[in-house]
Amino acid sequence: MSLSPDSLKSALRSPLLPFWLVVALLPFGRSSEFGTFLCAVGTAVMLVRAPQALRGQAGARLLLWLLAAYIGAALVSSFGSLAPGKSWGTVAALLRYLPLGLFACGVIRDERRLYALYVAVACVLAWWTLDAWTQALTGWSLGGHAEAERISGIFGARNLKLGPTLAVLSPFALWAARRRWGFAGLAIAFLVMLGPILLAGSRAAWLCYGLVALAFAWREARSWRRFMLYCALGAVALAAVGGVAWRTSARFDARMERTLDALHGTRLGLDQALTGRLEIWRDSLRMIAAHPVNGVGVRAFRYAYPEFAPADDHFVVVESCGEGEGACHAHQIVLEILTETGGIGLVLWLAGVVLALRVWRRVGAAARERAFPVTLALAVMLFPLNTHLAFYSAWWGLLFAWLLGLWCSALFAGIPAGKAKTGVPAGLLKEALPSEYRDAA
Repeated sequence: MSLSPDSLKSALRSPLLPFWLVVALLPFGRSSEFGTFLCAVGTAVMLVRAPQALRGQAGARLLLWLLAAYIGAALVSSFGSLAPGKSWGTVAALLRYLPLGLFACGVIRDERRLYALYVAVACVLAWWTLDAWTQALTGWSLGGHAEAERISGIFGARNLKLGPTLAVLSPFALWAARRRWGFAGLAIAFLVMLGPILLAGSRAAWLCYGLVALAFAWREARSWRRFMLYCALGAVALAAVGGVAWRTSARFDARMERTLDALHGTRLGLDQALTGRLEIWRDSLRMIAAHPVNGVGVRAFRYAYPEFAPADDHFVVVESCGEGEGACHAHQIVLEILTETGGIGLVLWLAGVVLALRVWRRVGAAARERAFPVTLALAVMLFPLNTHLAFYSAWWGLLFAWLLGLWCSALFAGIPAGKAKTGVPAGLLKEALPSEYRDAA
């Protein structure tokens, strides 16, 4: 497929538009839920017009099993939650991810539409990157004035998610640049996005983008010798860009000075480098010890935090989330799962990961290549040796569910129902999308 401007037009004129809007509206808070709502309406219309729609489709079946693990962990944790209203409300809200993902499986039925969506997402990222560069150079962007320590781009100074979001979604932009302009396009796109990700000041985003770079380097190299060469070139480019940013950007200098506090060899220095997360992780372990089975309840972390934290705990004293509350979440995916959903939740998550890996291995090289950008985005988002945003929050959870739905549809795009060998338990869905709906869509 040619990645021409027609690819974007194809995405915006087709049923892909509601699904694309979820990402396009991410910087505007709850506005992204408008895309989720349209996907839910589209799924309902699809099933009314074709009651047998999605039956037997391997992608939809896989999605249901994975969401069952994700939502099931939250459901189990709600029994005995320390904040039952918050937990049960979260579980109810998570159900909106079912029609969101099923819509993706219903409309992304071939590589043409899949790649058109990739290009459309890449265009969104290009716009965010351009806006971020404008803010870095002038101090202003569509999101307003930059924060003192980091740029925030179109997301705004009160919503510091530019870095993590750009880093996680960067595989789509890099894939599109590579496919359209070859290796030179890939290298230029990497450097163009590197600046805003560094200046956004999220060290978790730095690590995510580094993992993305390593994955693309291996994909290009296909041999250890060339891989090491690409890594060396990447390290030189990173040192050059980072050096320029360090000398010219007060924001980047402040973030690096805080990062280097970890080298002082003291607990205080490490805690300062981690912006207080050692306190959060310490208190998280206390929550896990007190509630090992099903946790304190999904999204109940902030309400439980003061009970397990010392009286002089920084996050209790400053009331980071609200009056009488502590830190908002665990800032680490494994600790989040264990504190909020307990051992049962961790088992369900691990079962979902094992199932996903089993399917990914069995679908074949062509499917893995087709799903490469979204696979990589999910991999760096879930990478456990990092700090994380809250996976059960309304915002980051939505992006996670969006990627999950896209991944399930990408693996089986163009494969007729019943032809895919996945290892996914059958019986949930049986028949493919009827031809009359395909023609109507």
